[in-house]
Amino acid sequence: MKEIEKFYQSLMQDVVVMQSSDEDGNTQEQIFTRICLDMLSDAAETENVSVAYDERDLKKKGQHKINGYAISDNYETVDLFITLYANTTEARTVFKGEIDTAAKMITNFFHRAIYNDYVNEIAESSEIFEFANTLANYAELRDNLIRVNAFILTNGTYKGELPTSQVICGYNIYYKVIDVEYLYKISEQAGVPIELDFENLDGHKYEIPCLAANLSNPDYEAYVAIISGECLAKLYECYGSRLLEQNVRSFLQFTGKINKGIRETIKSEPHMFLAYNNGIAATADHIELDETKHFIRHISNLQIVNGGQTTASIYNTAKKDKVDISDILVQVKLSVIKDKDQYAEIVSRISRYANTQNKVNDADFSANNPALVEIERISRYIFAPATPTNNLQTAWFFERARGQYKTLRAKEGFTKSRQKAFDLKYPKKQVVTKVELAKYVNAWQETYYGRSLAIGPHIVVRGNEKNYARFINYNLPDIKHIDVAWFEDTIAKAILFKAADKRYGTKLTGDHIGELKQVVVPYTLSLLNIITEGRLDLYRIWKNQAISSALSDFIYDLMKQVNKFILEESPVSHYIEWAKKEECWLKVRSNEWSYNLDEIRQDFIDEKNPPKRNHKSDVGDEESDRRHKECIIRAIPFSLWKKIETWGRDTGILPPTLTSLASDIAYKIKNKRKLNDSDISRGYRIYENVWQYNQELLEEADSLAEQDRKRANEASSSMSSADGQDEITLELVQAMVSWDKRRRILEDWKWKAMKDVADGMKPLTDRMKYAFYFNLQKLKKAGFSN
Repeated sequence: MKEIEKFYQSLMQDVVVMQSSDEDGNTQEQIFTRICLDMLSDAAETENVSVAYDERDLKKKGQHKINGYAISDNYETVDLFITLYANTTEARTVFKGEIDTAAKMITNFFHRAIYNDYVNEIAESSEIFEFANTLANYAELRDNLIRVNAFILTNGTYKGELPTSQVICGYNIYYKVIDVEYLYKISEQAGVPIELDFENLDGHKYEIPCLAANLSNPDYEAYVAIISGECLAKLYECYGSRLLEQNVRSFLQFTGKINKGIRETIKSEPHMFLAYNNGIAATADHIELDETKHFIRHISNLQIVNGGQTTASIYNTAKKDKVDISDILVQVKLSVIKDKDQYAEIVSRISRYANTQNKVNDADFSANNPALVEIERISRYIFAPATPTNNLQTAWFFERARGQYKTLRAKEGFTKSRQKAFDLKYPKKQVVTKVELAKYVNAWQETYYGRSLAIGPHIVVRGNEKNYARFINYNLPDIKHIDVAWFEDTIAKAILFKAADKRYGTKLTGDHIGELKQVVVPYTLSLLNIITEGRLDLYRIWKNQAISSALSDFIYDLMKQVNKFILEESPVSHYIEWAKKEECWLKVRSNEWSYNLDEIRQDFIDEKNPPKRNHKSDVGDEESDRRHKECIIRAIPFSLWKKIETWGRDTGILPPTLTSLASDIAYKIKNKRKLNDSDISRGYRIYENVWQYNQELLEEADSLAEQDRKRANEASSSMSSADGQDEITLELVQAMVSWDKRRRILEDWKWKAMKDVADGMKPLTDRMKYAFYFNLQKLKKAGFSN
């Protein structure tokens, strides 16, 4: 099976599994939409996404449909999502007519909403109301909006042309199809690279003169280029913050603000811009020059690592001040990374060194932050207590890097029984990503940087990217403070957040408080911590893996009050936008709320008898690792170990010592022999090699295990047949040894094994009887009679 086909099957399975556990009644189409939006967010192709379905006037001229939306933090980008979904066993081919219809429907939605017609037609309780109202009436968005990206999501494959970009109410709409092949690409890599053709960049041709540095090294090539202000503005208009190096995008956003010095130069001395400005630094993974080798024709994966403000200022000065930028020239230092294996690391270091004036820690550029690595390590060993509703101990899986859960599940779940065991140990609902961890922690408690409020629930409302950036910089503890107790408390905060989120309700469940869940939940939890003066017993929540009914009711009543307060006190009708501001949180925090703490006294820490916490960080041990590895080795059946032996020898991937070991392990697995420490450690190395180079082999585990079982049963049946005539007794073994002493029908080692038993040097075990039975059949064919 091709990788893309396996990806599709896994994707569809995820849709079914998520729908079965979804308590909001979402359709498979909306579940698929959520999966796509999460993947696009992880790949940094969108931010602040919301799933919101609306469909009107089907089969009429003005029909529209929308499945989700996103607004960038600087209000320069609006992303619209429309989904074409089909529940099929294989990815179907999507035709151009379907794409054109989808493009028309999503465009009709934007046209209605931006012209202020649509918001007056829908109820405030509609899940699309907040977005429609923002498009129609929020001045800051309308003033800053540069591009509208219309994403057509489909679980099929599409090979046709994209719909042509167009302008609606002065805003550029760009169309993009996200099909199953595109989803597969971003599941395998950080994102799909930007491909720039300067012969035809959104219908324009630009000449980019460049000079190559005379370098000779395996890591990178260097160029100095000159790019026109018009070309740079066009790049910014089309791609915006996607041009900014991905690992630091959350920290070094294009702000949309115009640098006064740059603006003045553009307006009064555009011809001096090249002399006055330091230019930009950029990276790419491939460059194509024209025939003269003096002009850039094509660039793959262009990323601006320094000079984002220059780029944004040129565009915004041209747009807002209507300034002619045709004389603007900008210097570009371009590094083309040749070493693909080191690409991410080299680009990250270039970004770090090029942005020394920004407050960005080294850890910001990588998921390999030591504290995150430590949280991941602890999460693999700490088991949640068994509860009355779940008598199995389970683990909360911290996913430090995207796709870890899925990869480990595939790696360790190569048989159905192992996959089931993995799912029981690490339930999907107990997977916590690093951005979710940041949300749960930041929502619980304020954090100050000096006298400034660095973190509060209003930061959580700003979206995953902004919130995660604050978490990394201000709220991620030093590794020495991360221990078992810290992890248990953090998961308790996750349980609290999930419980509050569920209790708030949704429109589909019919018991929702309102349409401000993303605001009210973090606000209420922060308020809860302040009201209780930090006395809530998080360890009690961890032990119960749930919150009490009394605490749930208390949170529900508080959420209703907070929801009403924000609606009534907001100075603007865009409640969510106001909730992103510190002034909103300060107003909520200072309000007098109605509550009775006696209702939840049982949920407080007992000050006279506080819980004893485990502050160890050294969890896990060699013995548990050994057992885990041995379990994996024994899950690989005898026949598969033999195939691994052959594969390792034929390909040369396994050295001779490991090839022979695979044969030894096969023998021990078949005969249920003990595996020593060397067998386990080296056997696991073999398994890792198979996983890395030939995963398809492991997929045969179940079928080969079944074949092994059938052969064993047939042999056992044969041994017990013939009315006991062939029962292996000590007397029979002695007779066989004596008869074959001179004839030498059996191999020497087989005859010697029987003689040891015949002479009483070794016992006649069931395993020996099993082996000697086959010796007997061979001797009988040669004339032996018992």
